[in-house]
Amino acid sequence: MGNDIYIREETFTYLRNNGYHVNMLENVGEVISYIAKESPHLIILEDRLPHHEGIHLCKKIRESSDVSIIMVSHLKTSVNKIEGLNAGADDYLTMPYDLEELEARINANLRRRALENSENAYLKAGRVTIDMKSFQVFLEGEKIALYAKEIQLLIFFMKHPNQVFSTEQIYNHIWGVEHHGDLKTVTVHIRNLRKKIEANPAKPDYIQTVRGFGYKFNKNLNP
Repeated sequence: MGNDIYIREETFTYLRNNGYHVNMLENVGEVISYIAKESPHLIILEDRLPHHEGIHLCKKIRESSDVSIIMVSHLKTSVNKIEGLNAGADDYLTMPYDLEELEARINANLRRRALENSENAYLKAGRVTIDMKSFQVFLEGEKIALYAKEIQLLIFFMKHPNQVFSTEQIYNHIWGVEHHGDLKTVTVHIRNLRKKIEANPAKPDYIQTVRGFGYKFNKNLNP
């Protein structure tokens, strides 16, 4: 553990001395609060044994934020790397790492995210617009209030227009395959989302039911 502290402090000093604005946070509550208030460009997230705190925190962050995440860990197998990436990390680096390589990966992720943001700053379909930087949703130009899971659902649908997804596929994508909840959760969230974006929730234009298969998003609508 002492060696981990040394690596952490050495990384903090190196990045600060190279012109990055860096903060070092120690627990889940601090990280979640900081992301909500400060909207950082990137997070270096350490996955620690024995409880895989980094994996759990990464999943927690992904419930409400699209911030770039580089996960660092002493765990070096392909299984560990896949687990980290599946949890939502954008990159995975094993410890101890070369600080110049870390910086190169930071810059690569920041460049990629900047390009994505410039190309995909907004998702639009008919009367619905999502600001992908702030994750705010607008209906006919007016901001509407959606819960995090509702926004994730809407983004998922809008990024996959006219594709049919089963309830189970939607659940696995939004809540994750490791969860074992009731699939009715999907139905409830879609019903609530329809109430907020559809002119007539009983006859939805956007999120349409495909009987016997699931749901699809109709993007071919006039503004």
